[in-house]
Amino acid sequence: MVNYKSIKLSPGLYFVSTPIGTARDITLRALDILANADVLAAEDTRTLKKLLEIHGIQLKKRSLISYHDHNASKVRPKLLAHLDQGKSIAYASEAGTPLIADPGFSLLTEVLSLKNNVTSAPGPCALIAALTVAGLPTDKFYFEGFLPTNKNQKEVKFRELQFYRGTLIFYESAKRLKDTLVKAAKVFGGDRQGVVCREITKKFEDTKRGRLKELSEFYNDKNVKGEIVLLIAGAVSSVIDQNELEQFLKDALKSMSVKDSADTVANALNVPKRDVYQIALKIKSGGA
Repeated sequence: MVNYKSIKLSPGLYFVSTPIGTARDITLRALDILANADVLAAEDTRTLKKLLEIHGIQLKKRSLISYHDHNASKVRPKLLAHLDQGKSIAYASEAGTPLIADPGFSLLTEVLSLKNNVTSAPGPCALIAALTVAGLPTDKFYFEGFLPTNKNQKEVKFRELQFYRGTLIFYESAKRLKDTLVKAAKVFGGDRQGVVCREITKKFEDTKRGRLKELSEFYNDKNVKGEIVLLIAGAVSSVIDQNELEQFLKDALKSMSVKDSADTVANALNVPKRDVYQIALKIKSGGA
């Protein structure tokens, strides 16, 4: 017995979400699309072939095309030609949902510009899976994607987000986690709550919750492996008085321009940008 059915797909591009770990974390609709699309494209063809084999889907004489960041400009015209011929194309990133910190955006924009149909077969997504188990607020969140590898740029990015009042979500590599937690504790404060989700849905899945200082100390001597999602609690909502506003601006001005500091603080605190900009100018000139 197979878990897919034979259907006739309309011409167009189908973004198919695939498992981020456990192979059974895939929808029946995704299997239908993978089984019936005229052309298959994937960030990693080996991963997709294995997934097809697990679910008993035969490639037959269909094309399986490698499409990723390094060959996109060369391969994209071939995919567009298939669409021009009225074919259906299923595209899958290596794991999770295409375009979410994964390739596919340039392909999407060109397909849309040519008035072709685009369909999403939703499914696994590491950031959503991590958010649902983290224990942090889910009503408002910000997804940054992968953090800069440069340590100074990483700290600047954290300072841009330190006043955001929703849960922050980042993808990070295991080898950089230790330094990232140190930087996070420095910028956000050691008492800010954080969560490290590792190897979500896989055999050695692990979630560690605690204050950023505690997480930094915990992972300091650990040889961490696997894929990481880091979540950090948002800034605590409160009524901001003039002194607090000025202090936020002073902190921001340590690493950002007057304009960027004003924009960041104004957006985070939901106060008029013009007023904040004037205060930032005053601080910069030494008047506050």
